[in-house]
Amino acid sequence: MIRFFSALAIFGTLSLASANAADSSPKLADAVPSQYIVVRGDTLWDISARFLSEPWRWPEIWRMNQERIKNPHRIYPGDMIFLERDAEGRPFLRLESRQGSQLDGGLDPKQRPQIYTESLSEAIPPIPPNEIEPFLATPLFVEENTLRTAPRIVATQEDRVLLGKGDTAYVEGADPAQKKWLVFRKGQALYDPEDPNRILGYESFHVGSATQVTPGNPAVFRVEEAKQEIGYGDRLVPADRPELVDYVPHAPDQEINGQIVSVYGGVGSGGKLSIILINRGSEDGLEIGHVLAIERVRIVEQRDEDDRKESFVIPATRFGLVFVFRTFEHASYALVVQSEGLIEVKDIIHTP
Repeated sequence: MIRFFSALAIFGTLSLASANAADSSPKLADAVPSQYIVVRGDTLWDISARFLSEPWRWPEIWRMNQERIKNPHRIYPGDMIFLERDAEGRPFLRLESRQGSQLDGGLDPKQRPQIYTESLSEAIPPIPPNEIEPFLATPLFVEENTLRTAPRIVATQEDRVLLGKGDTAYVEGADPAQKKWLVFRKGQALYDPEDPNRILGYESFHVGSATQVTPGNPAVFRVEEAKQEIGYGDRLVPADRPELVDYVPHAPDQEINGQIVSVYGGVGSGGKLSIILINRGSEDGLEIGHVLAIERVRIVEQRDEDDRKESFVIPATRFGLVFVFRTFEHASYALVVQSEGLIEVKDIIHTP
């Protein structure tokens, strides 16, 4: 089950290196504010970029440890963030909640953040939730091992070849305890850009939803929704509501290098707020909240004055950042949060 979203740790114990503090401290953004009042519609990434030129270093300026990165407290509209400096001149952030309590960035280990009673839906999300919701709620990428074991429609009701709303389907391999399901159809194979013979998974098309009426093998299902006609061979996955998870933008602890497999919503290219699939996943050390840089290596080919063909490899240049929000074993979804040009398939992604 996918766990998703919202917000920010505001207390921790991570110490920055005292030696060469000016070089080790996160670089502040140009025209950085001394304070900022959080407003509805903000995201954690937006707020990070207000204070830092490298927003993925957000945990450092809040002085979070790894536990706080993975299990943070929340920040709400109306809260005020102050930029301050410690005795050695290193910047840190302090948050004052709208209810008046002050939550320091790790300077006072005896102080504990206030427990909010407001709805969690009011908390500031890390990235725009409307951009990523379809990629959390429906199976748009299916790994090969998931596809092999997913329940499938083996028969339709007697007078139907293709099914619509209210029709009956017979499904093999369905968990009898699971009532609500999504129906999908396998699309084209998605190959690893680094190994053309390796299939990472398949594009999938969400074609409808169904309810298990009578468990068995095959089980009896009723089609609840049909975006397209549903038929023999279509697969099913549990229609579970994604859990909420707190996470903050941060760089991976280890070096990650990979490539973009696909760009959704475009013809092989995209820009800011595009969703991409990359060929690295949980087995490679990626986790929700990781920020990765995008680079492209250009090869320029031309002819010299003697009409001889020559080519040059142009040094890679960073031109974007992506935020990982869902991981599979060998692939991940990420949202483009910064782009200075078109994002394309086979562009390089790596630890910033």
